[in-house]
Amino acid sequence: MTSLARILIIDDNPKLLQDSLPMYGYEAKSATDGLMGLKILDEDSNFDLVILDVVMPNLDGWETLKAIRKNEKVAQIPIIMLTSVTDANKQISGLKFGADDYIVKPFVLPNLLARIEALLRRSTWNKDTKQVTALPFVKGEKISPLTTREKEILSLVAKGETNSQIAQTLFVREVTVKTHLNSIFRKLKVENRVQAVLLAQQAELI
Repeated sequence: MTSLARILIIDDNPKLLQDSLPMYGYEAKSATDGLMGLKILDEDSNFDLVILDVVMPNLDGWETLKAIRKNEKVAQIPIIMLTSVTDANKQISGLKFGADDYIVKPFVLPNLLARIEALLRRSTWNKDTKQVTALPFVKGEKISPLTTREKEILSLVAKGETNSQIAQTLFVREVTVKTHLNSIFRKLKVENRVQAVLLAQQAELI
């Protein structure tokens, strides 16, 4: 049977994914640290997606991510980060380095599989279509336009700034920033900052 896609797992404990992904039709190869993962990608760039753990020996996930994005041969490969970090600001900082999505550990396998499928669909899109329905958290409903101020705030969120930092930058109160963010979440039909940034970047709202 032909595999759906080739996936590289870079994780110091890859057994679960290494054993599970082939059961769902994916060809999986693993590396137990960032250095080994980069070596594999240098020798074989024909992967459709990378699943990258954050905490690893020798070279952690953040540094591995930055190295992949600097390598022209593999810079466009979709990357899902596996992380125990639940802080939205830290996740958004990772988006600046080029992460495409996050799964917080411990994760539920069906959730990861859905995100893998969504990212693989997105990677084959024509960029001019500007579709947004393949993000796992998007229901395909029409989103409302953002105001200039909301776009400004969301752009600062995308840079990893906290509510306090945004308030100082825009010379407004922190509660005002929170009010705008709640409006952004409602208009985009998302639940948090990370989802808002992912959707806004894909839809080219910021």
